[in-house]
Amino acid sequence: MKMARYLKIILLCSTLAFSLCSVSASCDLDNDRDSNKVKSSEGQCGINDFDVPDLDVAFGEMALIPGGHYTVGTDEPIIMADMEGPSRNLYLKTFFIDKHAVSNEDYGKFVADTGYETEAEYYGDSFVFQIFLSRERQYRYEKVRAVEAPWWFKLPGANWQQPEGRGSNIKERMSHPVVHVSWHDAVAYCKWKVNGGRLPTEAEWETACRGGKKNKLYPWGNKLMPKGKHWTNIWQGSFPRENTAADGYIGTSPVDEYPANYYGLHNMVGNVWEWTDDHWIDNTTSARVKKGGSYLCHKKFCFRYRCAARSHNTADSTAGNLGFRCALSAGKF
Repeated sequence: MKMARYLKIILLCSTLAFSLCSVSASCDLDNDRDSNKVKSSEGQCGINDFDVPDLDVAFGEMALIPGGHYTVGTDEPIIMADMEGPSRNLYLKTFFIDKHAVSNEDYGKFVADTGYETEAEYYGDSFVFQIFLSRERQYRYEKVRAVEAPWWFKLPGANWQQPEGRGSNIKERMSHPVVHVSWHDAVAYCKWKVNGGRLPTEAEWETACRGGKKNKLYPWGNKLMPKGKHWTNIWQGSFPRENTAADGYIGTSPVDEYPANYYGLHNMVGNVWEWTDDHWIDNTTSARVKKGGSYLCHKKFCFRYRCAARSHNTADSTAGNLGFRCALSAGKF
């Protein structure tokens, strides 16, 4: 067992060194070469003062994002009210982040192991989008629609296991992202999943989303459909009445659908909004930042399926397009 552990540590160091070299060369990272945080000699990267995390989970399910100076935000904000700008340079320590959003199957293991009850289950309802409700059900729950977004219905019985309310299920969606989870529900899962597990900070999430690219709208570049192909799950058609599902999905898609970015991360934009650890404004508010947009985003209404885009919900909010992925600090550099 000890030998296996040593081999895993050696593999981690090799992987980290490769990541630092490749990203530094291809992504123009401005590493701090005077601080012992990242050292370079004749094109080779070295490691100094590295704390080993829980590798059993990290190596199998997470991507390694190397520490360095990164730019987040944008100087060309599209939604001014969301405070997308200005761009700013910051230093991030090396971290791991899930390669894809937490799936229904993943969350089911957590609940089976702990007996955890989500906030949607505790309170007895959650928000469901109108396209998933018959006209009869929309009429029945007319009085519990969201005031500012009347296409959302606060539906009794809606939760992660019954995404469209009582009578619905996730049997055919085990590989899809878990939804109807609050910020608190996400934090609980990450702590259970891996020692030191947590939600990514907004800066970590955005850096991971960009995949080493600078000043690009999407994880892969500026063109929404490279070579005419769909790279994300968003709304096609006339929002909020008609979704043509040209990308293959009316609702969520599997968590590993569509091409991954340079870091090997799937669906960083589109599919489901993802919780981050950060407060929306400051520590005096319960609102938390969410990133990435969802399958309900449309350019004419919610052009937030961009790495720099951001929005927020209160920490106890739940809805059918809100999920998450976990992060893990890798060490000190």
